[in-house]
Amino acid sequence: MRMYDLIEKKKLGHDLNEEEIHYIIDGFTNETIPDYQMSALLMAIYFQGMSDKETLALTMAMAKSGDMLDLSDIKGIKVDKHSTGGVGDKTSLILAPMVAALGIPVAKMSGRGLGHTGGTIDKLDSFKGLSTKLTKEQFIENVNTIKMAIAGQTANLAPADKKIYALRDVTATVDNISLIASSIMSKKIASGSDGIVLDVKTGSGAFMKEEEDAFKLALEMVNIGNGLGRETIAVVSDMNQPLGKSIGNSLEVIEAIQTLKGEGPKDLLDICLQLGSYMVVIAGKAKTPEEAVILLLETIENKSAYNKFKQFIEAQGGDSSYVDEIDKLPKASIVEKVTLSETGYIKAIDTEELGFATMMLGGGRETKDSQIDLAVGYIVEKKIGDYVAEGEAIALIHGNDRDKIEASKKRFISAFKLSPEPIISTKFIKGIVTKNGINRF
Repeated sequence: MRMYDLIEKKKLGHDLNEEEIHYIIDGFTNETIPDYQMSALLMAIYFQGMSDKETLALTMAMAKSGDMLDLSDIKGIKVDKHSTGGVGDKTSLILAPMVAALGIPVAKMSGRGLGHTGGTIDKLDSFKGLSTKLTKEQFIENVNTIKMAIAGQTANLAPADKKIYALRDVTATVDNISLIASSIMSKKIASGSDGIVLDVKTGSGAFMKEEEDAFKLALEMVNIGNGLGRETIAVVSDMNQPLGKSIGNSLEVIEAIQTLKGEGPKDLLDICLQLGSYMVVIAGKAKTPEEAVILLLETIENKSAYNKFKQFIEAQGGDSSYVDEIDKLPKASIVEKVTLSETGYIKAIDTEELGFATMMLGGGRETKDSQIDLAVGYIVEKKIGDYVAEGEAIALIHGNDRDKIEASKKRFISAFKLSPEPIISTKFIKGIVTKNGINRF
């Protein structure tokens, strides 16, 4: 078998078989296939696409390129949730304790943020002493004991995907549905959960800007998950404005804690209930999503989710008093209003720009080696459809460096577009994708 022949085969629009795909992934991972040949194949895939069979084989080959976590020692049906990334997305911090409070094991591998999207592991750094570097034994013990653990992805989890993504990033082959879907799902399959719920974002702050593309990606990932024996469901949700009000690591932790106390923003709670309901159904704790929502709301009302979050912080070495006393969490030295020079109704927000404005404060990474300032960010007071009067704050900026604040504020303000006429907001949750197909709302 020669890589040259496989590139030629794909270039001409023919399907690669499972053996050929495994040969490619194994060869590229162990460096017997060079970057330039892999780049040529990726470009051929970009133009010719991949069949469902090819995408399944690629996903499994990448998952098997490194460690396949065996979580069979965890009792019960293990569920995981993955978001395709957005601005202000702190759902894992709320969802995991809610679902775990119902006795469902949540074994979650998470990543750090890069660019305009935040990472769950970065947010958890806000808690003094908390470690997300768990051994497999610690991870399994925590899930069995308190029903949840959140750990950073190991270096050897789907290493082929990391190598291939680095090439896609510099060869203009990132935005191919099959390559995106297999990249995400290879890590989820390798992570060992029995069921997966996906939150696929669409809009100005999401990777998939167009709603139709988001549904295509969701369907592709659902087909992969179910095709590989993992019950998988996807929710397509709006990212044309930030999720909740807070953007920035410590600020988002505070908002997650408020939500667990029943005091959080409606949109944030709604998406947590929607995603969580399917996790509960997959785990067999409820027959319908509607029944599951009632159970999840009870975990907020009876404080069991809030207490579970504290238990999780302690189990991973953190100081759980930070949950009760949020003033202990990292705080910025400067907090001030952000105002617009015009009045009207907010008709659009370039949400990606809000993420980059937060990154300029130090709240995100420009490169993987960037140091994050956990305290900085924004609390957004006005969203699409809201009226902004003269001098009224659209947000509060939290920063530690005056020069960074002024530069960030300009970028933040530029993201807001106003209209003299009232605006009708679009649906927040766009639809659900299951093995039976797409159900649009």
